[in-house]
Amino acid sequence: MAEKSFDDLGELQRAVMEAVWESGEASVHRVRNLLRRRRKLAYTTVLSVMQKLERSGWLRHRAEGRSYVYLPTRTRKEASFRSVRALADRVFKGSRLLLFQHLLEDDTLSDEELAELTKMLHRRRKEKRDG
Repeated sequence: MAEKSFDDLGELQRAVMEAVWESGEASVHRVRNLLRRRRKLAYTTVLSVMQKLERSGWLRHRAEGRSYVYLPTRTRKEASFRSVRALADRVFKGSRLLLFQHLLEDDTLSDEELAELTKMLHRRRKEKRDG
């Protein structure tokens, strides 16, 4: 079975992952308090979501006293890469070049964004050459 991308997670699962990434590590209480800004959730709901994320490999935990502290098993950046790869596979038949071309054809890109993309390309070329 293929590993789920971040986009395959449900809305609440994504919100929990964002809260854990924001904190670096977090208890159920911490995540519930962070999410409380947007919605009211029962402790058991947050616990259930975090346990499911752990079973599916997104989180792991360590005991701290009588409670668990959950830690992400991958960074936000790693999750983003997997999502972009999944998008390229699904929509562009695996071609990262077609995905990039599609992004460049977006008429809403500002001159500043295009300049930043150019810098990123130059930086990446240099890294590949030097690395």
